[in-house]
Order: sequence, then C-alpha cells, then structure tokens
Amino acid sequence: MHLRIWRGGRLVHLYIYPRLDIGHLLQPVEILSYEMKPLPVDPRILSLAAQVTESSGQDVPGLLLKLKDILTSALPGSNELQKIKQDLYYYDLVQYCLFVLKQDYTGVLGGWTTAAQLAEILSICCVGLEVKEEPEEFFNKLLPSAVDNLLFLGRRLEALFSPAVKDEERSEFSHNFKTVTDALCRLCEGHVQLTVKVLQNEQFQQLLKTDDIEISTVTMSILEKILKINTTVLLELPEKSLHCILDELVYKLSSSTNPVIGSTAIKLLLLITKSDTQLLMTLVLRYKGLQTLLSKQWTGKGFDRNLNQLMDLLYSENYKVGKTQRLQQAACLIQAAWRGYQTRKRLKQLPKAVTTLQRNFRAKRERELQILRKQKEEEDLHQQLHLQRQRAMRMFHERQLTMLEIVHAGQVDKHMLEIKEKSALTIQRYWRAFKTRRNFQLQKKSLQQYKAAVILQRAVLRFLEKQRKRRAYSFWKQSRSLSDEERLSLQQKVDDHIRLHPASEMSEEMSRELHHQAQENLAKYLLRRSQDHKAEQHREALLAQVHTDVDQLMCAASLTESTVKDLNDFVSRSVPVIAKAKQSHITMLKYTQSPWWKKIGEEFSDEDVISEDLLSSELGALFIGGSKT
Repeated sequence: MHLRIWRGGRLVHLYIYPRLDIGHLLQPVEILSYEMKPLPVDPRILSLAAQVTESSGQDVPGLLLKLKDILTSALPGSNELQKIKQDLYYYDLVQYCLFVLKQDYTGVLGGWTTAAQLAEILSICCVGLEVKEEPEEFFNKLLPSAVDNLLFLGRRLEALFSPAVKDEERSEFSHNFKTVTDALCRLCEGHVQLTVKVLQNEQFQQLLKTDDIEISTVTMSILEKILKINTTVLLELPEKSLHCILDELVYKLSSSTNPVIGSTAIKLLLLITKSDTQLLMTLVLRYKGLQTLLSKQWTGKGFDRNLNQLMDLLYSENYKVGKTQRLQQAACLIQAAWRGYQTRKRLKQLPKAVTTLQRNFRAKRERELQILRKQKEEEDLHQQLHLQRQRAMRMFHERQLTMLEIVHAGQVDKHMLEIKEKSALTIQRYWRAFKTRRNFQLQKKSLQQYKAAVILQRAVLRFLEKQRKRRAYSFWKQSRSLSDEERLSLQQKVDDHIRLHPASEMSEEMSRELHHQAQENLAKYLLRRSQDHKAEQHREALLAQVHTDVDQLMCAASLTESTVKDLNDFVSRSVPVIAKAKQSHITMLKYTQSPWWKKIGEEFSDEDVISEDLLSSELGALFIGGSKT
C-alpha cells in the first residue's frame, strides 16, 4: 500500500510492507490520502528500509552497507543518482547512517571497517543532495551533526592506536581513519560552510594535538585540504580557535624532529601566511622566535624551498613590524621630549603660580574674614537694638509707675481707661491699614483691568463718534426748512419750465419700441458687466502669476550656481509661449546689435520676419530677461 503522509512539515511518500513497524521512525503524522499504485522508487531502497525497520540495532550497520551497491549502480552526476539520494533522505536511511556512527563497533560484524564504510556512504549521500522540502533541517541540523559524528568516530579510531596493537591491526585502523578523514574532506568540498564547523570542533583540535605521527600527519592534511577549499576560513574563526591551531603547528615544529611532521607543518604555515596578510602579522607578533627556530632546526631537511619561502615572508613582515616599532619608539621619544619640555616650562612658571595661588588664597581668606566681621557687627547691632528696646520698655514702665504714683487714686481708673482706649485705637488703625493694603493688593489686578477697559472704551467711543461725524458731513447735507415765499417761488419755476417744455405725446407702438430698446440696453449692460467681471478676474490671476514669477526669479540662483533642477523650474512647455519668447529674445538681440541712430526714434520695430527654423524650438527652452539659457 502506498501512503502519502505529512511528516515534520513535508509531504512524504511511504510504501508499507506487511509486518513493517514504522512507529519508531516517524513523528505523529496526518494521513492525507492513500493510493494503491506504487511510486517510481527503487525497490531496493524500499526493501532495505523495511529490513532496517524490522532488524535489531546490531544488524542495522551491516544492512546499511548495501547502500554502497545502490549508489554505485548509478552513473556519477546522473539524474538517477540524484533521485536515489533524495529517496534515501526521504526514507530516513541517511539519518540512520548518521545515528549509527556513534555506536560501539567492537561486537558488530566487520568492526570498525563497517563504521568507516558507513562514514564514506554518509558523505556520498550528503554531497550533491538537493533537498526541496524543508532545506533548513538538512543544512542546519543534519550536516553539522554529520561533521560532529565523523570527528567523533575519528577520535575513537585515534584512541585505538597504541603501541600494544599489532602491525596488521594498526594498518587496518590507519586505513579506516584515512577513510573517515576522506569522507570528512568530501563533505567539506560539497558544503563549504562546514569548514568553519570542522575547525571549531573540539574533537578536531584534539586530533591535531595527538602525539602519534601518522594521526597527526593525516589531521594536518585535513587542515591543508580545508584551507585549499576555503582560503578565508581562518578569518571567520574566533580568536581562541585560531590561536589553538597556530599554537599546535608551532609546537610541532619546536618539539618534533620528524621530517614528515616538519614538512607538513611548514607547508601549512606557508599556506596560512599566503592566504592573508593579517594572519602573517598575527604569526609574527605572537611567535617572535619562529624565524630563528626554523633556520636552526629545519634547514637542510629536504623541504628547503617551502622553508625559504616561509622565512622570506616572516623576514619581510618582521622588517615591517620592526620598522613600525622603530617609528613607534621615535614617536614615544618625541612625545617624551615634548612632555619633558612642557614639564620644565611649568616648573619654571611654578613660583609665579605659587605666588598667584597664595595671593588668591589670602584674598579669599580676607573676604571670608570680612564676611565674618560683618556678620558679627550685624549680630552686635541686633543685640544692641534688643537691649535698647528692653531699656526703653523698662523706662516706659518706670514712667508709668511714676505717673501712677503722681496721679490721685480717684483718677487712676480714668487714666487707665484712656490708655486702653488709645491702645485700642492704635491697634484698630494698624489693623485697618493692614487690611486695606491686603485688599488693595488683591484688587490691584482687577483695578488695572477696569482702568484699561475704561480707556479702551473711551478711545473706541471717540473713534466711532469721529467716524459718525465724518459720514454725516460727507454724505448728508444739513436740511433746513423752506419759507412760504421760497416754496411759492420754487413752484412757479417748475410750472414755467413745464409750460415752456411740454411733454410729447407717444403712441403705444413707440412706447413698446422704447421699452424693447431699454431691455436690449439692459441686457447688453449685464452681459458687458459679466465679461468685465471675468476680465477683471483674469487680470488679477495674471497679476498674481506675474508676482509669483518675479518672486521666483528674485529668489533663483545665479547662472553660475544653477543646476538642471533649477532650470526645469523656469521651463515652459507651451509652444506659443516658447515662440513668443524666442521672438522677443531675437528682437532684443537685434536691438542691442543695431546702430545707435536706430535707437533714437521709433525706427526700430520688433515685427521683423522670423524664420520657421527659429520658431521650431525644442520644448523646454528657457528665456529670461532677454538672455537665452
């Protein structure tokens, strides 16, 4: 049975065999539809998927080795091979190859050779695979996991290398380790972004730090291939990972005497230094004795060509660094001399500064003493006033007692009543004054507003009265009553005028004709008034446009500073306007070039014939003030 299911966000086609348990392979799925016809999938892939599903964990690696025959059955680079890789990925066989790499292959059929072959199969399946559905899962999860598992497998194979292992087993482990590293390099060639992941991996750094010559040589060859694949990979590394790789290469040159290790390390350093000048500077500044070490320990070992190139690069960079350091030292000397000069100059001016400081300190202390003396004088004055007030109060009471002794006993009550009345009047007077002042302060703003309103009203009334009188004198004459004699005389004049100028009698037709003429004249007047109104509006619009153009011309930039954008603001696209502008321009040019005797009278005329070539101008010509731009 063929099922179409939705798994992990993508559509997956599965061919279900009897007794096939896929529960541990698939996430919760949603069955979309099922068909009874098989898809064009290689039957070997379907059979292998069923066998892997039904088998136990120890038999899975052996079954997955059949993938090699399936992959080699198609031509390299063909569409058939691409289809096989996609089917292997969609049926999770590639994921199975990835997961089983972390198993212990001690009890598995074929041992660690099976693991190495599975690593090769995994790299072949991942290289050139086009994932159309959910590519993020493939590139961001599966490929980094493949790198980690391959390096983990290589680390386990490296741990099996020991002096106690026989030569046959050692050669077998060495072959398997090379197979795993070749698979890793193939994976990096197919996916260049994995090179940074490889160099940052701790397992790779541990493999690079191993003491075994063969493992160390193979690991450095991996580093060389990665650098050839991606020359800028070291610049993308963090500083810690970069320093770890460089430290290990320099350590191998300083601690080992094996020519193979030395040749590979020198070749790697040469490749690193040639890739970027920043790495060369880092190498020179971090390892200052590297040039001496190379010349003393590795000269004459059979790879002098690479050694000489590396030493030349180090020497040139050392010279540049030394030159820079000498310039820095010179700058430091100049700065030190300048600071010393400034310090000596300040020391020479120190006595004057001390004198100024002492003078300022004494002046400040004198001001403080004056303030203290002033405060003390104010306190003494306040105390004296207080004593005087007490003395005056005492004298006042003494005088009161004296007066009470002088006054008769019968007059004491009257005297005390007078004193109380005077005291009460004084208190009331002061209280009323205080209350009046407080109310005045509260009402001061309102009084000011009232006075301002009165002043404004007075001014407005005066202005209105003037305007009223002016209108009365301008439009109206003061009427006066006529006397009886004047009225009779005026009536006599009217009667005489009527008698001398009698009104002519008009017929009905003449009246009707006169009425029609009056109506026609009225219609003509109304029509002319409407036309005059429209002409007035048009005249005002033209005047406003003229004012706008004048303002724009006054604010425009000069011809030397004007740009194309400024030119387009004054361009007219009307053909009559352009023709009239050209005609005026040519007339002005003829006027300026004409002799003086033509400018005296009215002999110069602007009605000269202009050729049609001049009038057929391009739209966008600009004519301002008789000058063509």
